[in-house]
Amino acid sequence: MKKLLLTSTAALTLAAGAAAAQDIKIGIILGFTGPLESITPNMAAGAELAIAEVNEAGTLLDGQTVTSIRADSTCIDASAATAAAERLITSEGVNAIMGADCSGVTSAILHNVAKPNGVVMVSPSATSPALSADDDDGLFFRTAPSDARQGVVMTEILMDRGISSVAVTYTNNDYGQGLADSFVSAFTEAGGTVTINASHEDGRADYSSEVGALASAGGEVLVVAGYVDQGGRGIIQAALDSGAFDVFVLPDGMVGESLVENIGSGLDGSFGQYPGTDSPGAALYAEMASGAGFDGTSAFSSESYDAAALIMLAMQAAGSTSSADFKDHIMAVANEPGEPIYPGELAKAIEILKEGGEIDYVGATAVELIGTGESAGNYREIEIQNGVIETVGFR
Repeated sequence: MKKLLLTSTAALTLAAGAAAAQDIKIGIILGFTGPLESITPNMAAGAELAIAEVNEAGTLLDGQTVTSIRADSTCIDASAATAAAERLITSEGVNAIMGADCSGVTSAILHNVAKPNGVVMVSPSATSPALSADDDDGLFFRTAPSDARQGVVMTEILMDRGISSVAVTYTNNDYGQGLADSFVSAFTEAGGTVTINASHEDGRADYSSEVGALASAGGEVLVVAGYVDQGGRGIIQAALDSGAFDVFVLPDGMVGESLVENIGSGLDGSFGQYPGTDSPGAALYAEMASGAGFDGTSAFSSESYDAAALIMLAMQAAGSTSSADFKDHIMAVANEPGEPIYPGELAKAIEILKEGGEIDYVGATAVELIGTGESAGNYREIEIQNGVIETVGFR
């Protein structure tokens, strides 16, 4: 049962007075440059849409305003990401971090900056299974599911399509390795054959040798566990140019409009998945995002809205902007029991919490946090036809 701590009226008054002296700051650290730069604008917009909704209500912690401060994780450069996070915490004084995005830089920020400074992080897209076992002092959460789940979902999609033999290439980092390992384990356990499981490096101009090895191994399709704006795209183009493969399986890091724009009709017939749900909250969020001028169905955009919302609602539940206080309320506001809360209802949630009630934040992604604080996992199945990424189901 979720039980909100009762605090004396005098203590609440003092806390409110102290908090009013300084507005809340939430750092948004994503790969605004790098291999996911084409999808991060919609992720940042999602988080800032939640912040704008709370500011419009004007009731969070008795009227505090929330400010977002962006920083570039680069997605792949741990040193740059660490420096950016240090600036957010030590110079900007953020109360929490919405991010990071890619698993490697998320881990670096968590262990080098957030944990030593006691600052909560809620990632919308870091999916490495290794993060589930991290010693994080209860500071790290994620609204995206672990790739341990994605590997199983990808296997189900392939088996349902009658595909029993695949070649696999993955970007040589925490995300790629973790996803490839999860998928290969699930696929072989289900009776499938993996002809080759080979890494590739991002940033290369020519991927013909990698594609040659993949082609020699064979397989009905090529699974590309890479990045939409980097080596994954290069692998696909080289495979199409050589005729090695003509159907590609696209995990979450490969799903983005820039891939279709750059590759073209050669992608028709390819398919994959990324986190998503057909819940009522998803439709509400997509409509809100459209009204705000961005695509809310873009990969990890809705997870970003939910990540920012959970941070702010946990602050309200704790009556504090200190990570040491509100970290223990994130799981409580995210899960049952309580009044279901959907996108556009953050003001309602704040009022319920102010009155000592309980909420069950459903959000844009049917949020349910399990384990140490990660999404249980829902996925949108997509297929590319006539140059368009189409949703064909949910899992």
